[in-house]
Amino acid sequence: MNTRNRRKPPSPGPSASTPQASPRPHARTRANKTSVKERTMSNVAVIGLGIMGLPMAINLVKAGHTVTGFNRSQDKIDKLVSEGGRGAGSIAEAVKDADVVITMVPDSPDVEGVVGGADGVFANAKQGTLWIDASSIRPDVAKRLADDAKAAGIRPLDAPVSGGEQGAIDAALSIMVGGDAADFEAAQDVLTAVGKTIVHVGPSGSGQTVKAANQLIVAVNIEVLAEAIAFLEAYGVDTDAALKVLGGGLAGSKVLDQKGQKMLDRNFDPGFRLALHHKDLGIVTSAAREANVAVPLGAVVAQLVAATVNQGDGGLDHSGLFKQVLQLSGRK
Repeated sequence: MNTRNRRKPPSPGPSASTPQASPRPHARTRANKTSVKERTMSNVAVIGLGIMGLPMAINLVKAGHTVTGFNRSQDKIDKLVSEGGRGAGSIAEAVKDADVVITMVPDSPDVEGVVGGADGVFANAKQGTLWIDASSIRPDVAKRLADDAKAAGIRPLDAPVSGGEQGAIDAALSIMVGGDAADFEAAQDVLTAVGKTIVHVGPSGSGQTVKAANQLIVAVNIEVLAEAIAFLEAYGVDTDAALKVLGGGLAGSKVLDQKGQKMLDRNFDPGFRLALHHKDLGIVTSAAREANVAVPLGAVVAQLVAATVNQGDGGLDHSGLFKQVLQLSGRK
């Protein structure tokens, strides 16, 4: 491991040195946010400036942090720079002066690729740096990488997010965080710049486990919403009116609010791609099998999502699962 330019980590403060056990998860919401003047500004490196990572990085800039971004495509780096951030030509360059490193990449192998090796995060970040992985990956991989991070002198948090592209743009993400309680507290000024509901759910890997459950719930909701809309359309119902009244009752949900109109409009521009949800459902079904938990509805929806992706629609928003329902119903 490269130990050049290592500096003594900043003191994490009283809460980090004497963490207090709590019987319930730690939670922060927008109401808990302090003013910009009261926050501690950090040097933050963001690795992965995609649909989610770029707006998160921009919101960190708006919150007053010094943000350096790295992405495989230069245009995303240029966009961050235009918004007041900085660009880096490599992961090593991005993280070398960072107090906090955020990774937001598609899958477990991608995270392993950016943190490992001579040019990766672990070999080039300062001792004591906070590493926040906002990607959605396998819980077992998150646990293993957390151990690797600690061995390298890095403080890990697995902090996958929910809320889609709009949630990232609005800094309104739900963030489920696994890791040490003291590190969770130390990360507050960064997490509250990008999220609205921020909850510490347990030790390393717990954030990814909760995210897997989230993706299970969302996928099943999208499928039943798609089936309901196909059903309504088949009977010639005023679907706009129908979704309005359904949204006001027990059938209402954020999925209905955010995805219903997209299905009616046949507008599947990606906020969260089907290919990524396909990956997430693979995590769910695999982890459930290992835990001897039956997820029959999840398994069926996982197959429907897989079929949609295999038919070439993996780049669509996950509301594009509606296309599969229409096809199975013999409708356009």
